[in-house]
Amino acid sequence: MRYLFRPPAGDATGLLALPWEQPLEEWDHDLLLDVPQRGISRHVVRFVAVEGRVYALKEISESLARHEYALLAAFEGEGLPAVSVLGICVDRPDDQQAILVTRYLEYSMSYRWLFSRPQVDHSAEQLLDTMVVLLVRLHLAGIFWGDCSLSNTLFRLDAGTFSAYLVDAETVDRHPRLSPGQRAYDVDLARERVGAELLDLRFGGLLPEGIDPIEVAESLAPRYASLWEEVTREEVFRTDEQRYRVAERLQRLNDLGFDVGEVELVTTEEGTRLRVETRVAEPGQNRRELFRLTGLEVQERQAQRLVNDVRAFRAYLEQKSGSPVPETIAGHRWLAEVYQPVVDAIPPHLAGRLAPAEIFHEVLEHRWFLSERAGRDVGTTKAARSYVDHVLPQTPSEVTTPSVIARRK
Repeated sequence: MRYLFRPPAGDATGLLALPWEQPLEEWDHDLLLDVPQRGISRHVVRFVAVEGRVYALKEISESLARHEYALLAAFEGEGLPAVSVLGICVDRPDDQQAILVTRYLEYSMSYRWLFSRPQVDHSAEQLLDTMVVLLVRLHLAGIFWGDCSLSNTLFRLDAGTFSAYLVDAETVDRHPRLSPGQRAYDVDLARERVGAELLDLRFGGLLPEGIDPIEVAESLAPRYASLWEEVTREEVFRTDEQRYRVAERLQRLNDLGFDVGEVELVTTEEGTRLRVETRVAEPGQNRRELFRLTGLEVQERQAQRLVNDVRAFRAYLEQKSGSPVPETIAGHRWLAEVYQPVVDAIPPHLAGRLAPAEIFHEVLEHRWFLSERAGRDVGTTKAARSYVDHVLPQTPSEVTTPSVIARRK
């Protein structure tokens, strides 16, 4: 047998002791993890925990394994929203298929898991919009998915909204640029698969009342077309509008979760024509800013919320002291005096239910709710205490690696 792992592969050494010579279906149950939020796969997929980390193992042909390995590695290097690949095992005994190893996406959920948990705030339309954003991002990068579906997508909370990640890249083709026909075909495949998946949920009694699977699926194409138009269209405006109209367009793209590469302004008889090269680049501006100020690495929307709180805290410090406060000093003080006390307030039995940055975001939301009800600012400390006592215990415990490993024990 041969193993191929991506550097740094220090976390792969513990995997070498697993029985790679056996078919995945025959692995001892004691070696495996039950991950309830997993989706449906056409291949044999198993989950294992090694040295505190969870990995997904998928048995597929060697050619597909190498194809998916190379693509996922490239996606990660480019910051595209996809699962992180660790390695592959090939040349297994008795002409067995290869095994592709990916890292478990922390705090992620499948669409089936989301619909089976009615206490989780979501909707079919919300998940579809999130998946459409993912598809547009991939198409901008010249990626033809070929199997876009809810089953091949994982969802993760990011400051109260969902972000979507590609899970399966077997059918993916990479091109310098996709033609309109390729994009339309990919969208049509997605429409068919989403419709079938939602019908399956309805037959299983998991789809909320009032949701028409066909109607939702048929809305995918116009949702996609609207977003594609927004992120790629050219604009024409008067020369005297140039400054604020360009800034307005760039801010709108950032708000949608896209970064801007090159901006081209062409003067024509009609006016100034704006062309924007839209791309996906992680980490985004807010993530970079938060890391610079605090050293925290979180998702983009979470970072935006936390950066805003750092700025508000800096303004409070300056008002209190009557003198300017350097932003780096404000960032370090915010981390120690505001953020970390909230994280430390989480009791051990509730730790791991949500990412710390997501919990902090929810505490800020809870603080606003309590303050509105009280008619005054109740403060972060009181809001955190109330949140831990009354809100966090209602969050399902099956969405994180720590909880998955805990169940095994």
